[in-house]
Amino acid sequence: MKAVRFHEYGDPDVLRYEDVDQPVPSTGQVRVRVAATTFNGVDGNIRAGFMRGPMPLVLPHIPGLDVAGTIDALGEGVDGIEVGDQVVGFLPFVDDGASAQYVLAPAESLAPAPTKVPLAEAAALPLVGLTAWQALFDHAELKAGQRILISGAGGAVGGYAVQLAKAAGAHVIATGSPRSSEHVKAAGADEVIDHTTTAVATAVTEPVDVLLNLAPIDPAEFSALAALVRDGGVVVSTTVWMPAPADEERGVRAIDLFVRSDARQLSELVARVDRGELTVDVAERVPLQDLASVHARAAAGALSGKVIVLPATA
Repeated sequence: MKAVRFHEYGDPDVLRYEDVDQPVPSTGQVRVRVAATTFNGVDGNIRAGFMRGPMPLVLPHIPGLDVAGTIDALGEGVDGIEVGDQVVGFLPFVDDGASAQYVLAPAESLAPAPTKVPLAEAAALPLVGLTAWQALFDHAELKAGQRILISGAGGAVGGYAVQLAKAAGAHVIATGSPRSSEHVKAAGADEVIDHTTTAVATAVTEPVDVLLNLAPIDPAEFSALAALVRDGGVVVSTTVWMPAPADEERGVRAIDLFVRSDARQLSELVARVDRGELTVDVAERVPLQDLASVHARAAAGALSGKVIVLPATA
C-alpha cells in the first residue's frame, strides 16, 4: 500500500510517500480502508521531534491521528463491528496513523461514521471535536446561562467549541481575526472580538464563567484574560506548553487539556452531525502524496481551516 512516513525527526521534507506493507490486525484491532485523514497542529510537533518525550515513536512512523473509512478486516476478539462498516476514530498517538491507504485501529476507539456528510469529510471531526467536547464539558463543566470566552475561536477546535457551547445554552464571546470572524459568527457566537485590532481584556466588560484558550497567546495577555474569569470559574487551555494561569485566592481553576480518544463522546458528536446540530467544516482537500506541503504551509503559518488528506484508491 501507499503511505507517508518519516524515518527521522525533522522538517516537513522528512516525510516520504512510499510503498509500505499492508498491516494485519491483531487481537482487538480492525483494519480500516482509509477514506481520509487530516492534518492537526500536533502532527507537525510530533514529526519535528518536539513530542518524543511524552510520545515515544518507533521509526519510521506514519502520521495521521484522525481516520474516516471502511472496516476491511477484523482481528481476534472483535465484536459489534463488521467488515464494511463505515467508521471514524481518533487513533493512538504512538501507533502508525492514517496517512496511508490502510490503518490499524483499536476497535474500541471507533464510532459509526455520520451519514449526513461524505465519509471523507467525517475525518475532520474526531480529534478537534473531542478536544472541544472535553474542554467544555469534562473540564469546564459548562452549563446553560453561563458566559464563556473562547480565545482562538477561528480555528478548527474553535468552530466546534462555539457550536457546542451555544447548543449548551451558554453566552459565547469569541475572538477571531477578520479572516475568521464571519465563520465564527455563523457557528453561533453571540459576540465576536477582532483580536487583531482590539484589546480583548478591555472589550469584555462583564466577568465570564469560563475562559477557553485555543491559540498561542502572550503570557501577559493570557493572565489578563484569566482575570476576566469570575471567582470560582475555570480556565481551560489546549496550549499545554504554556500552563494555564490559575488564581487560588479567587478559586479560579486552571486546566491544561490533553485530549483523549473516547468512542462514546465521538458517537454523541456524530449523532449531532446527523441531526443537523453540528456542522463539519472542511476548508481544503489534499491528496496524500502532497502531505509534506501541508506540513510546510502549517510551519509557515499559511494554513487556514481544516485540511483533510485523501489517499489514492487502493
